[in-house]
Amino acid sequence: MKPTDRPTYYQICLEGILDERWLRWFEGLDVISSPDDHTIIRGEFDQSALRGLFNRIFDLGLELVSVHQQASDNEK
Repeated sequence: MKPTDRPTYYQICLEGILDERWLRWFEGLDVISSPDDHTIIRGEFDQSALRGLFNRIFDLGLELVSVHQQASDNEK
């Protein structure tokens, strides 16, 4: 398995707060609203799944603010 094939924990920040109708697009992921009017999506993704998530974000016309790779829960 190449290192890029291994799931990695990411935190993705989007501009604005998602309403209930958009949340189903992100089922199975941790989705929270931040006090500064951003939506934070957290989860474990391999490169293929991460690309799929970015496609969903862009299909919905959402603005990507940041993407951070983080230690997994097992590594904390």
